[in-house]
Amino acid sequence: MKIYTYLIKSCIVLVLVLAYGCNTSSDSPTAENDRSFKFVFMTDIHLQPENHAIEGFNQAIDSVNKINPDFVITGGDLVMDVLGQSYERSDTLYNLYQKSLERFNMPVYNTMGNHEIFGIYEESGVPKDHPEYGEKMYENRIGERYYSFDHKGWHFMILDGIEDTGESSYIGKIDSIQIEWIKTDLENVDQETPVVVSIHIPFITSYMQILYGSMESNNESLVITNAKDVLELFEDYNLKLVLQGHLHFLEDIYVQGTHFVTGGAVSSRWWQGKEHGMEEGFLVVEVTGEEFEWEYFDFGWEVEEE
Repeated sequence: MKIYTYLIKSCIVLVLVLAYGCNTSSDSPTAENDRSFKFVFMTDIHLQPENHAIEGFNQAIDSVNKINPDFVITGGDLVMDVLGQSYERSDTLYNLYQKSLERFNMPVYNTMGNHEIFGIYEESGVPKDHPEYGEKMYENRIGERYYSFDHKGWHFMILDGIEDTGESSYIGKIDSIQIEWIKTDLENVDQETPVVVSIHIPFITSYMQILYGSMESNNESLVITNAKDVLELFEDYNLKLVLQGHLHFLEDIYVQGTHFVTGGAVSSRWWQGKEHGMEEGFLVVEVTGEEFEWEYFDFGWEVEEE
């Protein structure tokens, strides 16, 4: 079992101590421990009845339960898939995923991926007036597409970066309604508060350049097309970490104080073995005060021969 570790060292804040050596409670070791926690980021699960995916995901969940993080964030592509499938198949996949969630011993915060959008491909045969068409199935079965929560002094934002083009395809984009929501949400966040964002399609990635050459460009379904505009919303805030998925690729890009970590894939090559030499796995993120470190955890799944 391989574990890949990357340590991110934050700046040490020097605190002036009051006369006579008195410390405030926020400077004490106890206060530091109160802000220590651990969470797991699991992306690209691609749950399906085939390829022993249910058994594989159950093994991943059991590993998470042994690690015992405070919570789990999923990074999208929870099922495989509902873009071009019938209602019956899509209903089955969502039911499988909802049942799997019961196996976790801690809260799970879900992020939507492109494979969760129901029926937008023509081959699905699903009419656009279907009550669960598009993003509605995700909203009905899983919950909100974008939202935020706080945990031990850190602010977490779950975003929806999938845009239905209306032409049997999708692109990576944050729509205007969500942009206004981000602005409003950040108004209630102190500028010093560490912020973590989870999004399925990456804002920034080296994927094309690393795999295909330095002059290769991204296409509009590979990255968030309006990433620059969205990231500018965070300029006056302490955006520490962006968790990304979609590419079944493991990377950490550090740009202007923010780590953009593309988190590999629970399913690796869609439950058929390694992808780009990467085993099935997930991220374990440990937070201490203003610092964090992550590791890619191989949960030991081996592809079973049919």
